[in-house]
Amino acid sequence: MIKNADYQALDTVAEKIINGLELTDDNLREFLSLNEEEDIQKLHYVARKVRDHFFGNRVFLYSFVYFSTYCKNNCAFCYYNRCNKIQRYRLDLDEIRRLAQAIKKESIHMVDLTMGEDPYFHNYPERFIDVVKTVKEETGLPIMISPGVMDDNTLNRLHESGANFLALYQETHDKELYRKLRVGQSFEERKHAREFARNNGYCVEDGILTGVGNDIDSTIISLRGMQKGNPDMVRVMTFVPQEGTPLELVSQESSLSELKIISVLRLMFPDKLIPASLDLEGIDGMVHRLNAGANVVTSIISSDSSLEGVVNYDRELEERDRDSRSVIKRLRSMGMEPASQDDFNRIIEKQQVTPILVPVAAL
Repeated sequence: MIKNADYQALDTVAEKIINGLELTDDNLREFLSLNEEEDIQKLHYVARKVRDHFFGNRVFLYSFVYFSTYCKNNCAFCYYNRCNKIQRYRLDLDEIRRLAQAIKKESIHMVDLTMGEDPYFHNYPERFIDVVKTVKEETGLPIMISPGVMDDNTLNRLHESGANFLALYQETHDKELYRKLRVGQSFEERKHAREFARNNGYCVEDGILTGVGNDIDSTIISLRGMQKGNPDMVRVMTFVPQEGTPLELVSQESSLSELKIISVLRLMFPDKLIPASLDLEGIDGMVHRLNAGANVVTSIISSDSSLEGVVNYDRELEERDRDSRSVIKRLRSMGMEPASQDDFNRIIEKQQVTPILVPVAAL
């Protein structure tokens, strides 16, 4: 419990962040090293003060459509890596259209179209372009794409077809750890795709994993790496060991590190979007992440949906408590409200830079 005498000092720290104070590596190390509950709650309090200055009590809601669970990659942490012997699916365009029609009835601000690096779409990008056009046509909402690394020309075509946001998580900016997690994948190509998208009209999201052998110094490398990329949305997620993967037997950490990093992200990126994913601990976990400074709820799906998520804490449950109505009910119990669509549109328009159209042939 924070003592009354501490609030004035904490408010002063928040005010300094709001006015442009940048954290040093020593600051980051101090915050990430906190272990006492009272100290962690102080960090969360400052993060909420900063968030509320820029966003008030408004929260943004994203739906989640994992439309293909096929992937050509062999990421050590991912349930859907190509070597894992699991049941997979790939939705056809009619199925995606029906999902989009259902999404239109939900109270969400953006549709997240997610897939593995499925050769069906990567080798024939017009198929993915058709998906984006269909969902845009049916919903009229901003669209986030989470397709893995795509070439510059395809990114341009997707943007022209209605994609507004590119989510492309590095997972770590520590290159040694990256090689262990994203086996056989280029660090620089992934970084380039975000930079190209950012310079050509997209908003972009970067994200990191915690609990995969990254110590505090490694985490600071990742935080600074994200900062250099100037993303519009930043996220952190706790690693959850997945059956059939090389990291299956790694012990799962609590969400404590993730919650501290969310607060640190809010202090480093005070006016940016920071998600609280329902895919890790559901709505109860959402509450903790919002209290740490997040302002977006992601991975919203209907209670009767059979679609996969990235982590799927609720894969075996008969009913998945992740629909927008349940989320909004809990938000209001916290004194928070879903933002208006205009609120969200203004934010993404403000955070988009003026496109710097780079000829693909010149790269």
